[in-house]
Amino acid sequence: MSSASQTPWLFIVGIGEDGRAGLSATAIQAIEGAGLVFGGKRHLELAGPFPGEARPWPSPMTDVYPQILAHQGEKVCVLASGDPFHYGIGAELAKLVPAEEISAFPHVSAFSLAAARLGWSLPDCACVSLHGRALERIVPHLQPDARVLALSWDGTTPERLASLLNERGFGGSDITVLEAMGGPRERVLRAQADSFDLGDIDPLNVIAVRIVAAPEAHVVPLASGLDDTWFENDGQLTKAEIRAITLSALAPRAGNLLWDVGAGAGSVSIEWMLRHPANRAIAVEARGDRAERLLRNASHLGVPDVKSIVGKAPDALKDLPRPDAIFIGGGATGDGVIEACWEALKPGGRFVINAVTLETEHVLNTCFARYGGAMRRIAVSRLDPIGSLHGWRPAMPVTQWWATKP
Repeated sequence: MSSASQTPWLFIVGIGEDGRAGLSATAIQAIEGAGLVFGGKRHLELAGPFPGEARPWPSPMTDVYPQILAHQGEKVCVLASGDPFHYGIGAELAKLVPAEEISAFPHVSAFSLAAARLGWSLPDCACVSLHGRALERIVPHLQPDARVLALSWDGTTPERLASLLNERGFGGSDITVLEAMGGPRERVLRAQADSFDLGDIDPLNVIAVRIVAAPEAHVVPLASGLDDTWFENDGQLTKAEIRAITLSALAPRAGNLLWDVGAGAGSVSIEWMLRHPANRAIAVEARGDRAERLLRNASHLGVPDVKSIVGKAPDALKDLPRPDAIFIGGGATGDGVIEACWEALKPGGRFVINAVTLETEHVLNTCFARYGGAMRRIAVSRLDPIGSLHGWRPAMPVTQWWATKP
């Protein structure tokens, strides 16, 4: 969106449970000077009354954006909880309105309030939003002795989180529920995950968890090449050792998009997502049952935002956003698949293909001749029981080609 005026007309005000009493004089001036004030019902009650028109959020909330933009150049105020740019509406509005046309007045964030109540160092905490997001997003943060602060979706979130902790071997974790912080209804409740029973909880709450991991706890390792047992599969799985080398060749970078073509159990997509919370992955799989299994694996490992496309390449690749990296673990011999992938790949993007058959290896030789890059053969043997003794059982060697697009 462009504008002839660089004068701020959109005022974004963060508000706490203490209402106007917690706002600066300039924030109050912004509210009172606006002809139109948007906010949730609670926000409007906390900040009112207004000289201008008060308008509650529509449903769905995304409908508010055209309403705000329709009043460009007029004085419009948007009320939000705490810091509007920390899991708030501020960042979304900044995508539509130039920063020069916004004047923002952030309040203390819920994370800052929670850390202050508990005496925790905020930089040492994992801060997660479960508001409107899948509960499983917290899974990668469940590390021994970690401290996690999570914004709740509603009053049921703390109990649901306690159940998840129990299921994964973190039942000894200490849970603190901080309700309606900063206002007259503030309350702090404490329980252990394996004996969680706090009754009715205010919908406006933040959950603080000090993670205690039992020896058998399902802690998602920080390294790539997770053990194969982490993935439900039907044999269509890039094995741990090969997967670790594959991720190294794909070279994930923060915020990058991966196409995982012939995704199988989704192990490469999932590990790509685990490398950084801003990473994205589109898993393309021809079989619907495998695509469903892939999504279960992604949820179990805490990256439920993996996008699954059921279809066969190259047709299934049409209209997808251009990727920063592509992995083909199956289907490289299909007509036009590699060409379509190379064409879609962004300049500087990484392309990796693994082969176990002679026919696919021939395709990789062609790729090497046409696009350059490098090749290697990976041979892995695992120790297996042979009666009462043990011996090395070799897996099928994998030939890998990888290249960076100029």
